[in-house]
Amino acid sequence: MVAPVSDRGFGPARHAELALLLEVAGTPKPGNVDRRRDLSDLHFEQFLTGAVGSAAGLELAESGAPVGEAFEEAVAGMSRQGGGNTQFGCLLLLVPLVRAAADDDRDLSPAGATAVAESTTVADAVGFYRAFEHVDVAVGDVPDDAPDLDVRRGGDAAEALRDRGCTLYDVMGLSAERDANAREWTGGFARTFRAAETILDDDGPVTDRVARAFLDLLAEEPDTLVATNHGEAVARDVMARAADVSDLDEAEELAEAFVAEGINPGTTADIVCAATFVALERGVPL
Repeated sequence: MVAPVSDRGFGPARHAELALLLEVAGTPKPGNVDRRRDLSDLHFEQFLTGAVGSAAGLELAESGAPVGEAFEEAVAGMSRQGGGNTQFGCLLLLVPLVRAAADDDRDLSPAGATAVAESTTVADAVGFYRAFEHVDVAVGDVPDDAPDLDVRRGGDAAEALRDRGCTLYDVMGLSAERDANAREWTGGFARTFRAAETILDDDGPVTDRVARAFLDLLAEEPDTLVATNHGEAVARDVMARAADVSDLDEAEELAEAFVAEGINPGTTADIVCAATFVALERGVPL
């Protein structure tokens, strides 16, 4: 019998790095890079490189460093490959989860993750904004009441963040209505933990479990990145098309179609990556 990965001496940072690798290796994940498919501007090996590059930041999170500092370091390391933004959203979810898993009480639960998120500071928000200087990230409209908090300002928004007293948790709250990753931060990482249970309860290779969990998540609600790039109607159509897929064989056709149509449900991939981390921490066997 293969021992659970949790019995092999892996800590939360290594599990997070492994989750990044397993997420991109899972296939098919329609519209996303996987081990069988590249996109025109993003390639499989760049995701592998990004995962390894993020290790120093993930180790900071495990060591108890501030969330914003660890996140910026992880994104900076991730960016050191030719594709640009490979895993920004994954890291945004992983860093607080790694912190929760590494805290003294090792409370990797919705409550534990929420405690980490709610304890973030203004300095963490500044670190988050500075991370946008390392890679180009597709973002939605700026809130009407906070034009000075446009994340595309990067570190230039630091003064506005300090003047407003905005913590990183507050920043996530500003985006929660329209961004699924922000909703994870403010909603106890609900979809992440549900998808982790799906991966744990499934059988077969972990990469197949990840691919099936991705399809379940994609059929559950519109993908934020698709909505940002193509509009809400397309995002809802993508959700409906995913719901019509019954197995991974059928998903192969959908994967080819989405790549041809330029549809990239990247936010759903972020959440399944975070779920893979939780599943690894809880002993999913490899």
